Amino acid sequence: MKSKKSQPATANTISRRGEGPHPIDIHVGARLRLRRTLLGLSQEKLGEAVGITFQQLQKYERGANRISASRLYHLALVLDVPVGFFFEDMPTGQPLPEGADVIHEPTETDEFESMAKRETLELVRAYYRISDPTVRRRAFELIKALGGETKDSDTTGS
Repeated sequence: MKSKKSQPATANTISRRGEGPHPIDIHVGARLRLRRTLLGLSQEKLGEAVGITFQQLQKYERGANRISASRLYHLALVLDVPVGFFFEDMPTGQPLPEGADVIHEPTETDEFESMAKRETLELVRAYYRISDPTVRRRAFELIKALGGETKDSDTTGS
């Protein structure tokens, strides 16, 4: 009798028992992690606020465990977002066949995810700690110049 080798589950496969997380659970978990990180909360602090361990929160964020409706509602209250936030920018339509890739233009979620990186958050926090508006504006212009953006491209920032 041949043994059936299972392929690793990807975010684009429909989950069946034993195949790994469902794509929707992965997406909801990523949105949970995004919001928690944007607020500067640790997994431990958020877990305490909703009455779960940080390990359980880790499983939610990875999509390994599904979040019940009542728990999702409680998380939304604590994180000060509508429940729908967790489903924003979710791919619509039928699940893709295994191995299929989605190519899409960068979305607002992609932008939020780059903002959720620790380095970005530290940079933004340091920027707003600069009390002198002139110095802050010059730092802003320096960062834009280093990033290859011309002065005329964007005139916002302080």
